[in-house]
Amino acid sequence: MNNIQVKIILASFFFCFQLAHSQYKYEKEHRILKSQFPTEAIAIIEENITDYKRIKFYKETDSIKISYEAKLKKDKLWYSIEFNEYGKLEDIEILIKSTDVPNDTYSNIESYLNNNFTKYRIKRLQQQYPSTNDSFDEIFKNAFQNLILPSNNYEIVVVGRKEKGYLDYEILFDADGNFKQIRTSLPPNYDHVLY
Repeated sequence: MNNIQVKIILASFFFCFQLAHSQYKYEKEHRILKSQFPTEAIAIIEENITDYKRIKFYKETDSIKISYEAKLKKDKLWYSIEFNEYGKLEDIEILIKSTDVPNDTYSNIESYLNNNFTKYRIKRLQQQYPSTNDSFDEIFKNAFQNLILPSNNYEIVVVGRKEKGYLDYEILFDADGNFKQIRTSLPPNYDHVLY
């Protein structure tokens, strides 16, 4: 192999590594009517939740997938219930504060943020109950009792500064605060007006 071939191979390797390391999330979320939401998802919500307030339905399109989200308030907490495009439950998230996260877990999350950003600000913190092999009843029961379980994740949206300036990042941590995934979020395009 000559010198040029080695440089091309190395450049290709680093390019692929960068793509794999930090995915970009091109997100567009817009509000939709209940009739535009998957009927299977509506049935799951109605079977598993009562006494909720302010339910709103959204369709989210990003660079990876299409999903549907129902956002509602129950017992003074804000919930987001996400389904795939076929109406299959993906996860339930609760909007929380840093004081709601176990101390050791939050310490690990802070350590990651301090080591990876010169400066950052947390915009949103959610406790996530991912869909597993458990029944819908079990997932909804765990989420709506706000249980802290080893299967939980924490999803954080931060404005973080690195060498290239400030960007929004969506970062996923496991129940112990160990890093799982990061995606760079480009400015979302929210359309909250129903026509």
